[in-house]
Amino acid sequence: MQQTAKLFRNGRSQAVRLPEEFRFEGQEVYIEKQGNAVILKPKPKPKTWDDFFARTPAMPTDFLLDRQDEPPQDRQWPHDLDA
Repeated sequence: MQQTAKLFRNGRSQAVRLPEEFRFEGQEVYIEKQGNAVILKPKPKPKTWDDFFARTPAMPTDFLLDRQDEPPQDRQWPHDLDA
């Protein structure tokens, strides 16, 4: 089914007002360009932590390698919350 959608400016960006039957769930979509066509695809939310980590790039092996670990703070829990 092909329909017409309106283009408009949103700040410095161009946006498309999608007809209701073309709207997506969530806040983000994947976008790609094929020739002169722009394709939007739903970006599903991870359903489990395993899904989340499968979609998240791995950290480099030197991530936080040169970070100095601080000693644990001495706290009087839960009394510190009242301060």
